[in-house]
Amino acid sequence: MAIQSVNPADNSLLQSFEPLTDAELENALAQADNTFKSWRKTTFAERSRLMQQCAAVLEEEQRHYATLMTLEMGKPISQAMGEIKKCAAVCRYYAEHAENFLQDEIMKTDASKSFVSYEPLGAVLAIMPWNFPYWQVFRFAAPALMAGNVGLLKHASNVPQCALAIEEIFRKAGFPAGAFTTLLISSEKVETVIKDDRVKAVTLTGSEAAGASVAQQAGREIKKTVLELGGSDPFIILADADLDQAVETAVNSRLINTGQSCIAAKRFMVTEPIAEAFLKKMKETLQAKKTGNPMAEDCDYGPMARADLARDLQQQVNESVAKGAKIYLDGGHQNNDTAYFKPMILTDIKPGSPAYDDELFGPVALVFVVKDEDEAVRIANDHRYGLGATIFTRDLTKGENLARRIESGNVFINAMVQSAPGIPFGGIKKSGYGRELSYVGIREFVNQKTIWIG
Repeated sequence: MAIQSVNPADNSLLQSFEPLTDAELENALAQADNTFKSWRKTTFAERSRLMQQCAAVLEEEQRHYATLMTLEMGKPISQAMGEIKKCAAVCRYYAEHAENFLQDEIMKTDASKSFVSYEPLGAVLAIMPWNFPYWQVFRFAAPALMAGNVGLLKHASNVPQCALAIEEIFRKAGFPAGAFTTLLISSEKVETVIKDDRVKAVTLTGSEAAGASVAQQAGREIKKTVLELGGSDPFIILADADLDQAVETAVNSRLINTGQSCIAAKRFMVTEPIAEAFLKKMKETLQAKKTGNPMAEDCDYGPMARADLARDLQQQVNESVAKGAKIYLDGGHQNNDTAYFKPMILTDIKPGSPAYDDELFGPVALVFVVKDEDEAVRIANDHRYGLGATIFTRDLTKGENLARRIESGNVFINAMVQSAPGIPFGGIKKSGYGRELSYVGIREFVNQKTIWIG
């Protein structure tokens, strides 16, 4: 079956691709394996030079690659431009720091010399989602390639143009053929790739179900995995918070990428004294945001990535309302033929409803009015996901103490949760395991070899 690229803004077919044949897949895997044998021997200086070139390609053709993203999955063009810029930044970050992160680490023992050597594994398969179609890939690829590995990409089926563009970027930068390869294959073929002895590890960003399946397949093969899965991030607003800043950050977080972000704030715990003011201001701010053609520079949020995703989100809202939730700001999916979904606010959310128990992956804000910080923490932690969290308070000591009580991989105080090259990123509980970015991320896919000299 052909892999189709469809514009979610108007449902037009952009392009259609034939998936790799078995023979073509075998050639790609063989080339990656052969390239690794030479690539692993390259110096950090040579890898750095090429990775800096990669950043230059992204910067020089920023508009082109951003436009592909906007057309293919609906991200507003201003956000798409920012994503490409961020990809260039992570390339430069690892070009500058990888050698230091992976230098031999001397260990104090009774040996004449003992140390940990960080050595590449081989081909690493990345299974990536459509919501940040370049950033999710580059935050894996930059450290993996700088560590001496080679990359294989199985991208989401609705962003084949972005997937091929990423391989093109590495090729334009001068990386050898096989250093980074896009595999246009169906999901059914993924297990075949995981089982292949030439593939040494797997990283996945995606749904809980996809992560469980891939982890099971890789586990049978005794292969390392890193998983970044769902999130239903809490956003706690205490009575002493800067309300204007809190609302602005809350709305921006909820609407980034039209609400389709694992680390978008989704559940807002606001203390009683300021709850009414917060809700009123959040509603006004959301209503002021502009939608329409995502290619317009002033578009704040565009369509969701596919019409079926918008329909699914509306069903979650409807079921939550049927179970007691109240609509504070109405909107939603108003035309079944489009992927557009207007922002909504739900309150009085009950356990047992999708809004309480699941992840609502779109522009729906879930507001919980709580009596104090203890109740806020209880509700924040009463979820199977633990990816990111936000706390707004003027009392930074209190904020730090609360952050230590939150069950998540990331907590930001008075700021929006984000992934950035210099800080480790990942989750706990059903949000996954392992870390990306920083020195922690580059060490996930290396052999941390102990060498002892008597």
